[in-house]
Order: sequence, then structure tokens, then C-alpha cells
Amino acid sequence: MPPAAAEPAWRKIVILAVALAAVALALRLGFWQLDRAAQKVDLQAALDQRGQEPPLSAAELAREAAAVPAQASRRVRLAGTWVAERTVYLDNRQMDGKVGFFVVTPLRLEGGPESVLVQRGWVARNFDQRALLPPVVTPSGRVEIEGRVAATPSRLFELDAAASGPIRQNVDVASFARETGLELLPLAVIESATSIPSHDGLERHWPPPATDVQKHYGYAFQWFAIATAIAVLYVWFRIVRPRQRRRLA
Repeated sequence: MPPAAAEPAWRKIVILAVALAAVALALRLGFWQLDRAAQKVDLQAALDQRGQEPPLSAAELAREAAAVPAQASRRVRLAGTWVAERTVYLDNRQMDGKVGFFVVTPLRLEGGPESVLVQRGWVARNFDQRALLPPVVTPSGRVEIEGRVAATPSRLFELDAAASGPIRQNVDVASFARETGLELLPLAVIESATSIPSHDGLERHWPPPATDVQKHYGYAFQWFAIATAIAVLYVWFRIVRPRQRRRLA
């Protein structure tokens, strides 16, 4: 049997170049994920620091959208009256492993025309009558609440952003302001469990603000594993295995 023809040199160079490029790309993506994780660690530290700062008053809240990120997770203490007729129920929200609604109600701030959207808490839904709104107590007089600043109420992916009626997938602050005619600030407030009175039928077991750092570490591990696998496979099939075959020939 005639010996196998020698592999052309250009083919060896191409395969080596492709392998090196693939390893380099995977390593680059892995280090990029580590860089993203470092950025998230710094962001988490900033959020934690903001959470320790004194509460903001209504007058200190951002009036421009560009100023909202700097106030994210800051505590607030507000007074005003609920605009109960504009309450919306954000569907498919979970708390403590149960599915229901996040209740969002505008709070007209004391001393002026401005209002702010408040994510007040979670309530279970009726799965037999899905259009039936759950009972939520909304005081009619002056209230004082505590919470933390968020860019927007809780959001989920939706195919159609158009929404109307009390039950919705999401609520956009700017769109809701145009819909209702309310002078809404460009942010939301997540009401804390320490707000009083709290006898409104809502649960407020909010998780602490997080930045998903572990997700980036997981992605980095995957990319480094891919780079290692490519390198090992190249060494095995292009170096180790041909030498074994030559020794056995």
C-alpha cells in the first residue's frame, strides 16, 4: 500500500492560523467578560454606598432623565396623596416563588403638581378569573412613604409595547405621563417594607439591588474553557496523534 501523500505546507499553516485565531478570540471574550464583571463590582459598591446615604426628599429627586442613574438605589422619604384611579397592575411578576402583580400607583407629591410612579408591592392574582383585579387598600388622604429610587418600575420582555387598562406587562414613565396627563418625574420609587401604614394587602419582600456579577464570571469561564478545548484538540490531532501514527507505521 503506497504511503499517504504528505500534507501540503499551506494547509498546515491555514489550520494553525485558524486555531490560533479561535483561541485568541475566545481568550479576548473571556477577558472582556472579566472586565465587565469588574465594572459591575464597582457599580455594586456604588449602589451599596448610595443605599447608606441619607434619604432624598421630593425636592432633591431628579427632574431630568440624565440625572436619574446617579440617584439609583438612593433612599427616599416622600409625602403626598395617591392617584388611586391611575393604578396599574404589572402582570407575571414573582415574589417568594409566587406569581401575581406588582402594583404601581402614582403619588402626587405634597406641595406641587408633580407626581412619581411608586411600585408599591406585590399581590396575588386570581387565576380562575384572570381579568379580576385583586383587592388593594389605597388610602385617600395624605400618606408618607419610604423607598428607593429606580429608573423605571420592574420591566419584562414584551413583543408589543402598546398597553392600556389596569393590567399591563410594563409601564413606561414618559408614555404613562402622556396618557394620564400627570406631571411625572422621570423615575420610579420602589416602596420599602418599612413604609407606614402597611395594611394595604401588599407584600414587599424586594431582593436587594444586584448587578449580576456572577453571570459574567460564568461567561468568562465558558470562553476560557472553549479556548482551552481548541488548543487541546489542535495539539492532539495535529501533533500528538500524527507522531503516534508515525511510530506505529
